[in-house]
Amino acid sequence: MTSPPHRRILPRLEDTAPPRQPPALSEDLLEDILLRVASPVDLARAAATCRSFRRIITNPSFQRRYRSLYPPLLLGILCDGIQPAAAPHPNAPAARSLANNDAGFSFDCYLPGDRWQRCDVRDGRLLLERLVLDDEDSVFSPELAVCDPVYRSFRLLPPIPEELIAAYAQVHKNTLFEAFLVPSGQEGTSFKVIGRTHWNDKLVVFIFSSDSNLWSLGTSTTWVDLGLSAAPPNFVLGWPQYERGCFYWKVNWRNKLLKLDMDRMEFSTVNLPPGNNGREVVIVESGEGRLGMFSLTRDGRDMHYFTSMKSKAEEIEASEWLVENTIPLPYNCNIAGAFEGYIFFLGVETHQGRVEAACYSLEIKTLKIERVNSMNYLYVHIHPYFGYPPFMSPPRIEMD
Repeated sequence: MTSPPHRRILPRLEDTAPPRQPPALSEDLLEDILLRVASPVDLARAAATCRSFRRIITNPSFQRRYRSLYPPLLLGILCDGIQPAAAPHPNAPAARSLANNDAGFSFDCYLPGDRWQRCDVRDGRLLLERLVLDDEDSVFSPELAVCDPVYRSFRLLPPIPEELIAAYAQVHKNTLFEAFLVPSGQEGTSFKVIGRTHWNDKLVVFIFSSDSNLWSLGTSTTWVDLGLSAAPPNFVLGWPQYERGCFYWKVNWRNKLLKLDMDRMEFSTVNLPPGNNGREVVIVESGEGRLGMFSLTRDGRDMHYFTSMKSKAEEIEASEWLVENTIPLPYNCNIAGAFEGYIFFLGVETHQGRVEAACYSLEIKTLKIERVNSMNYLYVHIHPYFGYPPFMSPPRIEMD
């Protein structure tokens, strides 16, 4: 008799072992994974996906590590919206992605009111101002806002208190006011804004802190105390430059810099070598605590690099500068700004009989010159935009 075929008896379904769950990722492992996200824009998106990612990415220690691995990317020039870096610039693909994603560079779309204008860009933040005229068609302090264009988030700053203005500043139609951001050092979401005003005999600095949401007096002095007897409008200060805890302004038509030490909160002046009274200059750190300076020749074809013989903390005489190098430029150029270790130039190119403006960058560390993009106009001053991790709080996201 043929025996029945052998049947394998399967275990009942309820006896099946549960699937093995993957181990939970520790915060240290998550941080190591997020450090491999090379694009700051992608990192900003990751911070908006969940609370754990946001907690890690906004941590100051993570931001320090990220900055040490990935220097900020130059993504474009802010003028009419953003004009992205263009090929053959190495950042052109990332810049094109930012422009295609329509980041929030049209501020009137999400800020209250209209006619917002850029006055400074640092650490991925934009400082904006909006002039509001009074009955006499004059204004001392404009409305100010700090925004993060990636998230389209913003923070309106309170006005400088009237009692603070009355105590330290003379307010009249010709009072000049300049606002700019203090570099944050890439740590946390806090920021500071400086409001600088000057008139016939006095110079005053007010400081806003995002932590306290208050304005306070930074410092004040007189032109006479600084050895600058002639007052505005007899001379004009150039754009503010920041280097290692100090702001510098070129005093136009003089061989002098105006210096603001942020640690000591004191104004002083720096003497420049002869022949720089009418030149555009950029101040840098030259090593061993000394100042360096790039000076554009009057014809705009070369840059001279000077180093000081003394520490930046000492009083530097005009004769105590040495010419270290001369850098030829591709065209007749004007200096249009200095940010994040780069000097930016605007020049005029001619291609097959067609004339157009172009922006170039010079990396201070390597002296390498790259073409950034074409420009619509020859601007006096531009604001390069660099990609950063998010430093302002992203939009609130409710997680299940």
